[in-house]
Amino acid sequence: MDKNSVYDNIREVENSFSHGINLTERKNIIITGVKKIDSFDSEEFMLDTSLGYLNIKGSSLEIIKLDTYQGNVSIKGKIDSITYMNNVNEKHKEESFIGKLFK
Repeated sequence: MDKNSVYDNIREVENSFSHGINLTERKNIIITGVKKIDSFDSEEFMLDTSLGYLNIKGSSLEIIKLDTYQGNVSIKGKIDSITYMNNVNEKHKEESFIGKLFK
């Protein structure tokens, strides 16, 4: 198997993740098409999805189910916001702007 066919297979797997969000009563959220979880704690999740970075904010957030093979993540807790970002640097710009505001 040559290098190009390996890269083509990798691209096919990456592109095969269909992205979707199913939110129930602001308590349970199921996200499909997740490539990786960049960071998380009880108040915020930063997910890299097949359609860009997704930031979820709330309280008492915790992972219920993680399926890395199919790219599915289930989270429970109180969901306050769901935001798409073009890249992870937007999060850092937002924090630095707010940090400058309160200095």
